Amino acid sequence: MPRNRLSVVVTFLCFLNVAFGSTKPNVLFIVCDDLNTHVSTSGYPHISTPAFDHLAAQGMTFRRAYCQYPVCGPSRASFLHGLYPQSTGILDNNSDIRDVRPGTVSMLQRFKESGYWTAGVGKVFHNTRADPGEVAWNEVLRFENDEMPLVTPIREKFEAEHGSVAQGKARRLWRQKYATIATQTRGQQPGYGPSGLRDDQHKDGRNVRQIVSWLDNEVHGEAPFFIACGIQKPHVPFLAPDKYFDMYPSASLKFKPASPTFWRQAPRIAMVKRYEGFGFELGVGNDALRREYMQAYHACISFIDAQISLLFEALKRTGHWDDTIVVLTSDHGYQLGEHFMWGKVTLFEVCDRVPLLIRVPESSNAGQTKAGSSSEGLVELVDLFPTLTELCDVTPPRDLQGRSLVPMLRDSSVAGKPYAYTVVSRGKELGKAVRTSRWRYTKWPGGEELYDLQNDPTEQKNLIDSLQQARTVGTMRSHLEQVEAIASAEAR
Repeated sequence: MPRNRLSVVVTFLCFLNVAFGSTKPNVLFIVCDDLNTHVSTSGYPHISTPAFDHLAAQGMTFRRAYCQYPVCGPSRASFLHGLYPQSTGILDNNSDIRDVRPGTVSMLQRFKESGYWTAGVGKVFHNTRADPGEVAWNEVLRFENDEMPLVTPIREKFEAEHGSVAQGKARRLWRQKYATIATQTRGQQPGYGPSGLRDDQHKDGRNVRQIVSWLDNEVHGEAPFFIACGIQKPHVPFLAPDKYFDMYPSASLKFKPASPTFWRQAPRIAMVKRYEGFGFELGVGNDALRREYMQAYHACISFIDAQISLLFEALKRTGHWDDTIVVLTSDHGYQLGEHFMWGKVTLFEVCDRVPLLIRVPESSNAGQTKAGSSSEGLVELVDLFPTLTELCDVTPPRDLQGRSLVPMLRDSSVAGKPYAYTVVSRGKELGKAVRTSRWRYTKWPGGEELYDLQNDPTEQKNLIDSLQQARTVGTMRSHLEQVEAIASAEAR
């Protein structure tokens, strides 16, 4: 059946459900930006994330969840459409799936077609150009931070001499000057430091308060709601209110120095030079600078955790805690000096593994998750679309490539996938990683990697040339071929 005709049928069936009183669970879908596993629910002991802990205590923690591409745009295109990156055709931050794969239905579109009131705040789709607009949303908003107090007097002095920073030559000159004011104004170079703002003056503070307002005012009416909350932090610049920096004195931060010999036995194509933008040299430790960035990154995490707690409080206050499925995850991980790498765009564990927490209330057709449950099974972000459609009795698009997690949510002893798959671009080619419960194998255009994640969880020793692991290498190559056949099946 053509996609447009299927959409009409789904919408009509949904109308019948609503008209005759069928109830469906609500959904609160929270996706953070560039959040790695430096949260307590992922076993990281050096940071405080009580909102994550609370959700984990009420639902299920997936300890081995992986993104499909460690960059914002491709990752979001993948999990929002339930397709692997080769199938979406989105392998960078600039492409729009409507251009490269016309007619592909997003998660939000399908839920809206199915009678849900859909709303979003912040960064859900990668940017406004790729956002599908009214076909997916009843309401969608994005906010900006207030001006930092340290900037205001400098801007006012500049405008007295050059005119408004909002237009003309002054605008260009101000952009150049702004990046030189302080570490906080560097943008993606990257900027970091205490903002001098209150929580509600940050875009993430505004994001959650908008959702709280929607819930308090019941703007969804009688329809079930699907609200997506795009949390911008800890994406650069690493800015947060001052009090969150106070939680993490830089001298007390714990981390292991990167091995200066690692890159002698790993393919150089596996690295990216983003470390240069952070002010580091490959193979050269800079403990003081690393501590500054880590303090800021952790401050951002505690800041967003505090905002997320407001969402949970609002669900409880409005009576929706027990009829709302809550998903909390990230688009991909992030490197903070491991292997001397900074940022994303690699296939290391810290860059590809993400937090994933799901709580399913009794009102779901699939039943309730067991409080405080967890799973070590392999899962992928591409699995979220089919999971939520099954939980909410929504008809999924036929071409979804993920696998529903509902059996695992019902019973934490159910096995996960045999392997998880992540890719990343190197020029016009891809590096391709496949992970099993024990191994991570990566095939690059011009190199390979094999790591024993059981005995070497931080991936320090590349075993690709080990004679003892020759059979393992052969098995992992076969796994990669199998998953590639699936991932490329719907490519256009």
